[in-house]
This record gives sequence, C-alpha cells and structure tokens, in this order.
Amino acid sequence: MRREGALSIEGYSGATYYRAVSVQFTILGSGSGGNCAYLETPEARLLIDAGFSGRQIRERLASISRTPERLTGILLTHEHQDHTQGLTVLAAKLGIPVYCNRLTHEATERQLEARFEALHFVTGATFELGDVTVETFSVPHDAQDPVGFLLRTRGGNIGFLTDLGHATKLVLERVRPAHLLVLEANHDLKLLQDDLKRPWSTKQRILSRHGHLSNDAAASVAEQIISGTLARIYLGHLSRDCNRPELAHAAVGNRLQRVGATHVRIESTSQDAPCATVTL
Repeated sequence: MRREGALSIEGYSGATYYRAVSVQFTILGSGSGGNCAYLETPEARLLIDAGFSGRQIRERLASISRTPERLTGILLTHEHQDHTQGLTVLAAKLGIPVYCNRLTHEATERQLEARFEALHFVTGATFELGDVTVETFSVPHDAQDPVGFLLRTRGGNIGFLTDLGHATKLVLERVRPAHLLVLEANHDLKLLQDDLKRPWSTKQRILSRHGHLSNDAAASVAEQIISGTLARIYLGHLSRDCNRPELAHAAVGNRLQRVGATHVRIESTSQDAPCATVTL
C-alpha cells in the first residue's frame, strides 16, 4: 500500500521502496489586496495567511494541482482582511484548522462576522505542525497581536515578514536563520508622498513605525540579516498604486550588491498570480 506523502519506486526485485517528497513552497499571491502562501512537506500542507476569497484560493491551489480539502492547517500573521478573507470558507465551512494567537482569533471573527475554531499559540512560542517547526515572534504593526514566522523544515528555513512598520532587534534575530525570506516592500516613498488617492492620515499610518516597510527599509532589513545561507528573498505586499516591482527590486538588489551579497536571488511577488513553486 502506498503511503501518504511518499513517492514509490519499483526496485529490481519487485519490492516497493520509498523516498520522501521534497519540501515545496509557493507564494499564491502577495500585495495590498491579498496575501497567501502554500508550504508542503512530507507531513504538512499549510497555508500562511488566507487573504484571498475562498474561490480564489481554490483556483490558485488548483494551478499547482492542490485542493483546500487536503490542507492540514492555516497559519495567521494578523487579522487584517488582506490576510484573512478566505477563512469564511476555509475555516468556517471546510473546518481547516487555524493556528493564531487569541487576540488575532477574536479580531478576525469580529471582522469577518463569522465564527471558526482556532488553536491558539502564545506569541513568541514554538510548536510543531507535522514535520514543520513553527517559531513565532512579535512584529510592530497596527493590529491586535501581529506576528512573523520562521518555519523550519528539513529542506530549509522560511521566514515571513509581511506587515511591519520597522524591524526591531528581535525581528532581525528571529529571521536571520532563514534560507528563504518573504519580506515586505510595500511602497516607494516618493510614489506614496505624491499619491493623490490617499488622505494624509492614511499616509501617516503607512509611514509610521507600526505601518509598512518602504523599499529602502526592506533593503536595510535585507542588509542586516544577510548570511551565507540566505539564498532567496521574495519582495511581498507591494502596493498597486505606490510601488513598482522594478523599484523594489532595484532598492534591495543594489543594497545587497554593495555589500557583496551577490549569492541572494531577489524576486518580486504579485497579488494577481502565484509565483513559481520553489523546491527546498
């Protein structure tokens, strides 16, 4: 009988041997209008945030031949709608387990006007989901109890910094072991300042120490955590109106080039389509 999560190989004698499925990671979409990523290991199939509609998440999972029903859990960074809107279907209707802290759970239920079961962790705690070790840590953002993640897998460590106004020493220390980092590069400062659609109060919130990282701020974070083992940075949560992928890429890429970190691959994400799946 074929085991779940394994690939079979027929040996010479006719006996069946097994090798573990690789660790695979896909950003299903990232931007001010929605954020969601998918991590698959031999023992876990996880979403990190669910910021698109249930239908959109189903379609994006289908594009990589996966379905929501096979998920083993959803990790939430915080309660804002661009990270939670799919929970009405995924958690409330399909019953996919949600992992978040208590304040995020309560705030998300109020926002969605829907109840769902959640398994609470205390911010700063570490726990296991199958063969994934989940490390949680506090980030400065205008939400109830927002967190970042470092996900340790047998293929490598994945860091998540998707919404934060500045990087504290704690944040830098916790994501420094990452081999792959999802890093917010929300806005270009000049484009935000010149934007006519946003009132000054909104701009102040974005620029505050509990708002969002600019391209230059993201470049500073990347420079401070650089290591010989960090191989890839995904620039996420880009504003449609106040940023451009080429501006974010240039800001971070030029900074890393100046410090000699030419081994790090930099990629921009989109909220319109998934990124290519990466095998760790």
